[in-house]
Amino acid sequence: MTTVAPTPATVATTAEVCVAACADTYRDSGEVLAHAVGIIPSLGARLAKLTTAPDLLLSDGEAFFLSGPPMPGDTAAPAPTIEGWAPFRRIFDILATGRRQSMMGASQIDRHGNQNISLIGDWDRPTKQLIGVRGAPGNTANHRVDYWVARHSPRVFVESVDMVSGVGTDRAAEAGLEHHRLGVIVTNLAVLGFDADGIVTVLSVHPGVDPQLVADSTGFALDASAAPLTRTPDAEELRLIRDVLDPRGTRSREVAD
Repeated sequence: MTTVAPTPATVATTAEVCVAACADTYRDSGEVLAHAVGIIPSLGARLAKLTTAPDLLLSDGEAFFLSGPPMPGDTAAPAPTIEGWAPFRRIFDILATGRRQSMMGASQIDRHGNQNISLIGDWDRPTKQLIGVRGAPGNTANHRVDYWVARHSPRVFVESVDMVSGVGTDRAAEAGLEHHRLGVIVTNLAVLGFDADGIVTVLSVHPGVDPQLVADSTGFALDASAAPLTRTPDAEELRLIRDVLDPRGTRSREVAD
């Protein structure tokens, strides 16, 4: 019978590196609504709330907002009180003002950050019907958007998307979208960003990942050879992830280590 040694408390798994990378997208965001799609993005938003972005609002629908939740382990802190209520209709008003930040998924992304979550194949006879454009157009027109890709592959990172759901840098420039802002793309292999021309570039490669694998797993030219390593979460962040936010280890459902 083969046994696996437990992961040392100071060694982060790839999933935990991804959680920290997602949390970094909300660093110093201020008082905005955090819209996070997926297990790891949701953990990232909650980690940011406990560390670098205390004013972050962890709701994207009808909710009561509570004041001053105590830090984990702080038994002397007063119980939270209700400070406000946002009905679902109000969320669209907040979105339009830009006081929201989204991390969405993607079925396809091209070199300009155009995102597709609607269909695969030709518009008239698609081979796959996906979830539709959802809120992607409004999100990318009104506030910062980041993306989370759990399986970095040429099927996701394509030369040209089959349909544009989320607006990329090229179309935003053509349309003059004043509030368009694409942040980063966090994947299970790397953190990608955009250069001065709005083209996808590699910001960092996760520890243990061969940079050539990032290039080979992308359907357009992408040079990862000189990219630094993605930062690993520190000891306190690891404690929060493992003991407070995700003690059941659900993060491994999206990124296996």
